[in-house]
Amino acid sequence: MPDFGGGAAPGADASDLDGENYNPAEAPDPKEWLALDEQERQILVENFHRRAGVRPPNETVHAIFHVIVENQIAEGDDLPVRRAVERLIDGGLDRHEALHAVGSVLSDFMYDILQGKETKAFPQDAYNAAVERLTVESWRQQAKPEAPAKKRGKPR
Repeated sequence: MPDFGGGAAPGADASDLDGENYNPAEAPDPKEWLALDEQERQILVENFHRRAGVRPPNETVHAIFHVIVENQIAEGDDLPVRRAVERLIDGGLDRHEALHAVGSVLSDFMYDILQGKETKAFPQDAYNAAVERLTVESWRQQAKPEAPAKKRGKPR
């Protein structure tokens, strides 16, 4: 298994990882990341958050969104995600927060699908456009704790 910056022994599987092998502050090597299976990626993300003391309401869902966004970044320029994360970092977010910002856009689309608002295939073009519109300001406004409850399903 590739080492994403930590201390796992060569040949260790994801169950042996200590969480230092994934750090959302640093982009994993795309080829190494994509060579892992989905469960290994998820375990890496979960282990990082445990070691960092981050306890999201649903650890599994949180990790899955991290993995999806990292996968989209690793895929390169076919999707606007890598460019959006770079733009958000240039605008003042750290990489981890930029992943969360893109993940929030994805979660809006997934919410709509789960609510039956999207009955066809995933609306990739609308998602790409929403990611391209994402700004540091829009993310910070959405993420403010004192802001009223966020209305799901952004207009497209």
